Amino acid sequence: MRSGRRGTPGYPGPPARTAGVSTIQDGGGTAASTGHRIRSVLAIRPFRRLWGVTYLCSVGDWLSLLALTGLVSKLTQSYQWESFALSLVVLTQLLPGILFAPLGGVLADRFDRRKIMVVCDLLRGGLFISIALVGTAWWLFIANFLVGCCAMLWIPAKDSAVPNLLRRPDQVETANQLGLVMTYGIAVISGAGLYSLISGIPGYLHLQSTDIEFRIATIAVMVNGALYVTSAVLVAVRIPELSGRVNAVRAAEGEREGFFAMLRDGLRFAGRTPLVRGLVIGMIGAFAAAGAVIGTAKLYALSLLGGDSTFGLLFVAVFAGLAVGMAIAPRMARRLSYDRLFGVTIVLAGTSLVLVALAPHLWIALIAVALVGGCAGMAFLTGLTIVGSKVEDAMRGRTVALLQSLLKVVLFAASATAPLLVSVVQQPDITLFGHEMQVDGTRPVLFGAAVIAVVLGLIAYRQMDDRRTEPILSDLLAALRGRSRQGAGVLIAVEGESRADTSAQARRLADALRAAGHRVLLAADPDLDEQRLRNLLSTADLAGVRAHALVAAAVRADVVEREVRPALDSGSLVVMERYVDSPLAHFSAAGSVPPREMEGLVDWATGRLRPDVTVLLDRTPVEGSASVDAVEHHWRVQRLLTEMAAADPSRYLVVDGEGTVDEVAGRVRAAVLPLLAGASAQPVADNS
Repeated sequence: MRSGRRGTPGYPGPPARTAGVSTIQDGGGTAASTGHRIRSVLAIRPFRRLWGVTYLCSVGDWLSLLALTGLVSKLTQSYQWESFALSLVVLTQLLPGILFAPLGGVLADRFDRRKIMVVCDLLRGGLFISIALVGTAWWLFIANFLVGCCAMLWIPAKDSAVPNLLRRPDQVETANQLGLVMTYGIAVISGAGLYSLISGIPGYLHLQSTDIEFRIATIAVMVNGALYVTSAVLVAVRIPELSGRVNAVRAAEGEREGFFAMLRDGLRFAGRTPLVRGLVIGMIGAFAAAGAVIGTAKLYALSLLGGDSTFGLLFVAVFAGLAVGMAIAPRMARRLSYDRLFGVTIVLAGTSLVLVALAPHLWIALIAVALVGGCAGMAFLTGLTIVGSKVEDAMRGRTVALLQSLLKVVLFAASATAPLLVSVVQQPDITLFGHEMQVDGTRPVLFGAAVIAVVLGLIAYRQMDDRRTEPILSDLLAALRGRSRQGAGVLIAVEGESRADTSAQARRLADALRAAGHRVLLAADPDLDEQRLRNLLSTADLAGVRAHALVAAAVRADVVEREVRPALDSGSLVVMERYVDSPLAHFSAAGSVPPREMEGLVDWATGRLRPDVTVLLDRTPVEGSASVDAVEHHWRVQRLLTEMAAADPSRYLVVDGEGTVDEVAGRVRAAVLPLLAGASAQPVADNS
C-alpha cells in the first residue's frame, strides 16, 4: 500500500518552485518579463524540437533562394539569364502557393501531419540533390517548382499542429513569435552566412577556375538538400507528438470524407464564420497594401530624390517596424481583445500608408513606413494567434492554407499591378493653394492602396468585433494609456489550492485596500453559490465532474456579469477569490475533463475577462487525515497552479503561503499595495 508521507514510494512530492517566477516573502515583487513567457514555451520538449526543425527548414528556404540564383548564373553563363535569375527562382517558388495551397490544408486536416512533413522534407531534399546531379537550367526550375509544391503541403501541416503541442491556449501567441523570429530573423542570417561561407571557398583557397565556381554552387545546393533530409529524420524520430489530434473523432470523419468535400467544407467554414471571414477580408487588405508598397518601392525612393541608399533605408525601416510590432503585440493584446486588435491594426496600417503617400521628405517617409511595418507586424501575429487559438483543430489546416494562398495570390497580383498603375498615372500636374506642382505616379497608387486597406480593415473589424456594445475609441485609448481592456477598475484574483486560505487572504486584502482609501468589491468564490442555481433549476444532486463544472461555470458567468464587470466599469478594485485558476486546476486534476474543454468553458463563463493581477498562494497542501488519493489530488492542483504562473509571469504574484494567516496576509499586502500606488483612492464604500 502506498503511503501519503513525503519521501515514500508513490507519493507525488511537492511541486518545484515555479521556474522564472519569484516567490514573494517579504514584500518583494515579480517583474513582468517576455523572457519568462518564452522560457515557459521552450520548456515544452516537442515544441522546442519543432522549433529546431523550423530553423533547419527556414535556413534551407533562404539558402535555396541564394544557391539556386547562383547556380542559374553558372549554368547559363548569360547576362540576360543573370538579370532574371532571382525573379525566376522566386516566381517558381511562389507559383505553387497560388495553385496548390488549398490541397495542403485539406491533407493537413485529413491525414497524419507528422507523416506529411516527413514525406515533404524527404522529397524536398531529394529534389535539391537531383538539381545538383542533373545540372541543367530547365530541371532546376522544374525541381524548384516541385519544391514549392512540397512547401505548400508542409507549412499547413506544421502550423496547424503547433497549438496541439502547447499546454495552454495563451501560449499560442508566444509560439508564433518564436516561429516568426526564427523564420525571418535567425534563419535569414544563418542562411545568408552559410551561403557566403560556401561561396567564398574559392577565395579562401585562391582558386580562379570557372569550373570550381560551378562545383561550389553545386555544393551549396547539395547542402540545402541535406538540411531537409535531416529535418525529415528529426520529425520522424524525435517529434511523435505531431501526430496527435485534439479531436480524434473529427479527424476520423475527415478521413472518410472526399478531398473535394473537405475543400468545400473549408471554404464554407471560412464564409459562414464571422471570425474567419473577417480574418480573410483583413488579410486581403493588408497584403494588397504590402504588394503596392513592394511594386512601387524603387520609384518611390526616386521620388524622395534618393537612390539605392534611400531604398535600403526604407527596406530597413519597414522590417524594423515589423519586428517592433510583433514584439509589442502581446502587450497590446492584454489591453485590447485579439478580435478588435486585428481590425484596428490593419486600419492603422492603412492610415500610416496615407502618410507614406503624402510624405514630402525622407525622414517623414521613414517614420511613416516604420509605422506601417509596426501595424502590419501586430496584425500578422494577431491573425496567426487567432487561427491557432480560436479555430478548431479539424479546420485549422484548411484555414492556414487559405491564408497562405491569399498571401501569395494577393501579394503577387498587387506587386505586379502597382507598377502598371504607376505607368498609367505617370506624373500628373495638380494645383495646390494656387501653385502648380507635379506629383510622382507612386503617390496616387500608394494612396489608393491605403484606402483599400482602411476600408477592408473596417469591414474586418465589424465582422470580428466581440464587444460591439462597448465603443472602440475608449477601448483603444485605454490600451494606449496602458490600462486593462476590461474597464477603469482593477481585478485582483486570489488563487490557491485551499479554499480556506484563499477566502481568508481575499478578505484581509480587501480590508487593507479599503484602509488605503480604495473602493473595493469583494467577490466570493462562485462555487460557494452553486446551491442558488441548483435550487433555481430544481435539479438533483450533481453526479460527475462535468455536471459540477457546468453549474460552476453558469454561476461564475452570473457573478461576472452581475457584480464584477459593473464594479470594474465604475472604477472600483475587485478582489475575487478562486476566480478562474483554482477551479480550473481542480477540475483538470480530477482528470475526467480535458484541460482544453475546461479552458473553453471558463472563457465562455467569464467572457474572456482575465485578472490584472493574480496572487497565487504557494504552500504545501495540508495532509491531515485525508486519503492518499486526496493528498495526491491536492499536489496535482498545486503543481498545475505553479505551471499557470510560469506560463504568464507578468500577471502573477507568487506569495509564500506558509505560516500563520496574519503572516501570509502581510506578505500579500506588501506585494499588492505597491502595484496600486499610482491608482487614485476612491471614497470608501463597503461593497462586500
